[in-house]
Amino acid sequence: MLDCFVVPPRNDGSSLATCNSLFTIRATFIKNSAVKLFSATQLKQWDAYTIAHEHIKSIDLMERAAAGCFNWIIENNFRDRTFKIFCGNGNNGGDGLALARMLIHNNCRVYVYISGSAVSASNDFTINLERLRSLTPVHNIESGNEFAALENSDVIIEALFGTGLNRPPGGLVKEIIEHINKSKSTVISLDVPGGLFADMSSVENTVIRARYTLTFQRLKLALLMPENQEFFGEITVINIGLDKTFEENENTFYELSDHKKIKKIYKPRNAFSHKGNFGHACLLAGSYGMMGAATMAAKACLRSGAGKLTCITCRQGYEIMQVAVPEAMCIVSGNKHIENWEDLTLYDSVGVGPGLGLYPSNKPWLTKLLKKYSGPFMLDADALTLISENKKLLALIPRHSIITPHPKEFERLFGKTKNNFEMLKLAIKKSLEHGIYIVLKGHHTIIATPDKMTYFNNTGNAGMATGGSGDVLTGIITGLLAQGYSPCNACLLGVYIHGAAGDIAANKFSKEAMIAGDIIECLGEAFREVS
Repeated sequence: MLDCFVVPPRNDGSSLATCNSLFTIRATFIKNSAVKLFSATQLKQWDAYTIAHEHIKSIDLMERAAAGCFNWIIENNFRDRTFKIFCGNGNNGGDGLALARMLIHNNCRVYVYISGSAVSASNDFTINLERLRSLTPVHNIESGNEFAALENSDVIIEALFGTGLNRPPGGLVKEIIEHINKSKSTVISLDVPGGLFADMSSVENTVIRARYTLTFQRLKLALLMPENQEFFGEITVINIGLDKTFEENENTFYELSDHKKIKKIYKPRNAFSHKGNFGHACLLAGSYGMMGAATMAAKACLRSGAGKLTCITCRQGYEIMQVAVPEAMCIVSGNKHIENWEDLTLYDSVGVGPGLGLYPSNKPWLTKLLKKYSGPFMLDADALTLISENKKLLALIPRHSIITPHPKEFERLFGKTKNNFEMLKLAIKKSLEHGIYIVLKGHHTIIATPDKMTYFNNTGNAGMATGGSGDVLTGIITGLLAQGYSPCNACLLGVYIHGAAGDIAANKFSKEAMIAGDIIECLGEAFREVS
């Protein structure tokens, strides 16, 4: 966590009282904060609630936002650069104007450019514009011929729209965005990059490509979506001190799984426990040439704390499993692949999929399993592909089961979507429709639940984009289910621990050199972080 640089108070009529505790700048994601994710409308209501209940003015919130951004700029050693600040005429533009004033007061080189009519400007923008004009000239951009030359060494502060955008940028402001994007300057966007909708898809929009985004108070859904990754760069959440009562009382169906939440889910072990207290897990996995997936799932299941594990696999995978995972029991079914299995009465959790192969004979016994076993399954990999080839099997999946598709598997199961927001909505819909937990894997893995809550995970990195990583997750969740974690908590804890182990592995081996086995080896350290 970064220390705050406190902006000195001025005597020019602006309200700039700051303190370290209020404007503490936190890293990209906040470990010990509330985890609710709000829509743009709710964020606006949160501002209004704070103004009404703390008896402050809206322009004071603008000062807080600008001060937080100023502190970040100083902490990140941009002070000696030339700043070119592009503002719209709404409150996001007002943030930019207030930031310009603070930079000028601290002897920075600042040029300010405004797009939009003063007639339709917000009140707080107008106030900050008058304050700034007493310090420096302000340039109104009325045509493309008036664009400022942008040098590679410049720092561009973009404050065109924030979360207030309600239609794709067009006309002059679109040209401004394109002009900024053509430059090689360092671009810092305030709240969200200009042209990006806060909580719906922007795939058709012209959007600022920022290197840094300083977002206020809380992450926005748009900043969690893969389709927007080229726009927001490195994200920092700036705490502007909005009223906590609103946050506590306001309902939302979206949350971020943070360290504090996961720590509450984790169940420490009783000193007098024995292996029978931690369940008997079962994995149906593996086939000729694909035993690596099965062994990784098995190792991860045991590393996640399952008391016992039985692996049901093919004859040609038997020795591989016994040697690679001697702690697991092993049952043979079939020669090169599992040919039939129905009896699951001995087990507290059942995971199906890693390395099964797509043999025609797999469909009949998988169908029988889905019909006969009433407990929740953990379904992944080839099991999902087999189900996608016969969509009627979706209706047979027992309620409260867990599926963990990557985006392509999700598409095969439920159909194509035009963008990430449509995919999110479809995951929520199908979770409710089938009564299952859908773990949609990605950088911020999405967990859609039958109780209407949707969670975004906050651990993991691009080094985990490697063969076997998904099999490790299957093993972890299967192991947690065996220990008595509810399906929801098994998803939340499993995905978080999986990502945390990946982060530890990336630090040890680099993202490029990491392999799935490294994630398994780092599970112990990941559990220590939440214990």
